[in-house]
Amino acid sequence: MKSKIRELRKKNKISQDELALAVGVTRQTITSLECEKYTASLVLAYKIARYFNMTIEEIFDFSDVEEL
Repeated sequence: MKSKIRELRKKNKISQDELALAVGVTRQTITSLECEKYTASLVLAYKIARYFNMTIEEIFDFSDVEEL
């Protein structure tokens, strides 16, 4: 799943370590999210969105998710 995490981090001059600490995950998790190797849980997506004061939909691209 695509996300805007990397660009938001860089825009706000936040390291992967800083973001990881703020949302309670490892730096490797942030790296995996940015490289699209990992999909965030709903709770993690919520924490990241809250951290950047945005909605989940503003950060994560759901266009490739199949509808029921």
